[in-house]
Amino acid sequence: MPNSSEELGLHGENSVQHVKEDSEYVRLVISDDPRPAEGDTLQPEPETRTKSPIRWIRTLALCILLVIIILIFLKWGVPFLFEKVLFPLMQWEATAFGRPVLAIVLIASLALFPVFLIPSGPSMWLAGMIFGYGLGFVIIMVGTTIGMVLPYWVGLLFRDRIHQWLKRWPQQAAMLRLAAEGSWFHQFRMVALFRVSPFPYTIFNYAIVVTSMRFWPYLCGSVAGMVPEAFIYIYSGRLIRTLADVKYGNYHMTTVEIVYNIISFIIAVLTIIAFTVYAKRALKELERGEANGEETSTSTGSGFEMNKLPLERTKHPTSSSFPL
Repeated sequence: MPNSSEELGLHGENSVQHVKEDSEYVRLVISDDPRPAEGDTLQPEPETRTKSPIRWIRTLALCILLVIIILIFLKWGVPFLFEKVLFPLMQWEATAFGRPVLAIVLIASLALFPVFLIPSGPSMWLAGMIFGYGLGFVIIMVGTTIGMVLPYWVGLLFRDRIHQWLKRWPQQAAMLRLAAEGSWFHQFRMVALFRVSPFPYTIFNYAIVVTSMRFWPYLCGSVAGMVPEAFIYIYSGRLIRTLADVKYGNYHMTTVEIVYNIISFIIAVLTIIAFTVYAKRALKELERGEANGEETSTSTGSGFEMNKLPLERTKHPTSSSFPL
């Protein structure tokens, strides 16, 4: 009996050893195990170490190139703009038109340029340079308000085409759709954020018509979002005119005016940065909400599609009417 037990023990050890060898053979030769080998995990480390200095070198080179371009623009570009564009333009507006006619021309340009997707920033600069903070602000707000209503009305006539065009950018379309949902105040807030964000406002005027955005939140939010931008354009226009008068006119700034202009310029830059950062954060939160919605929809088996926009829903006979 002891011999038989010893034979059984030896047989068990041999079987275990064979199993281990077989498993090692299966793991190493057939390689069904998806885990990478030890050498493979150690190989990417030097690649990342070599890539990181290259990335930093590229970033530094781009920063140096950007600084060189800015210095070249300040050295030769700004004087060229003053001599060939701004100063002749100020002389032309002082002699060619009267102030009432020029105010009407500026309002018309601010109203019609967004219809044709033309930026209206130069007109706002001129309004600030010529009319100042009081009348210039009124001209900018009247013209831009008309310029935000006209594309909305025109866009209602081409909703189908705009909807097909938006299918090329589903992420932006999803953001617009989420901005148009919710209460009156939510729509008002989101439109104001889009106005102060880097999102192109001329495209926003047309793209918003394919959503469920109502007209009055769109109009009130657009006006509220244009107020800080109007003051920034007026200030920058006045600053450009002051610099042009100092360089090419007989105007000399005092020390108090120089300090005032420097402080006001810093405040204006910080205001632009603050509004832009706040708007970007709010829109990123909107994107995160959309991403969470997409995850829940994919888990249930239905992803995001453009048919969530109003045009793909069941159309009623009054669907093309003006939404209030």
